[in-house]
Amino acid sequence: MEVILLERVAKLGHMGEVVNVKAGYARNFLLTRGKALRATEANRKKFETMKAQLEARNLELKSEAEAVAARLDGTSYVLIRQAGETGHLYGSVSARDLADAITAAGISVARSQVDLTTPIKAIGLHHVTVVLHPEVEAKVTVNVARSTGEAERQVQGEDLTQRAEEPTFETFNPEEFGGESDEG
Repeated sequence: MEVILLERVAKLGHMGEVVNVKAGYARNFLLTRGKALRATEANRKKFETMKAQLEARNLELKSEAEAVAARLDGTSYVLIRQAGETGHLYGSVSARDLADAITAAGISVARSQVDLTTPIKAIGLHHVTVVLHPEVEAKVTVNVARSTGEAERQVQGEDLTQRAEEPTFETFNPEEFGGESDEG
């Protein structure tokens, strides 16, 4: 199905381009969200009359997104979660969790804007992209830790996912602990 894009769509095209997409994608996503029109002759004429308004709206939205990106870019958010000794989380950190944390900090972000391909399932520092506009992105750092103390240690570069080495039989020396050895 051919459609005329009303705004830039990532990995598809720019405003005004006529692209060929699968019918389901057009019906269920592009047309319902107002991102495209069917490529009929009447819609082509309608697009030409709307083009100036669409470009002005796009510039306005882009400038708003750039202002938010300037505040958001490079910020860090701490999320406290329960995890095992090896640093594997008992749950996970999703896009919704991160969007809620950013919104709680005073910057309104929808969970659909957080570009998290897979949920975060381990403690540590994770870099996440927030797509505020098809042409504007911001990078944030998510510090997932078991406590605020651990979060501070992670920021300083300490790796908390390593398990403390337990003494094995070969390295165990009973004389260090005031005991007697079997030898002699």
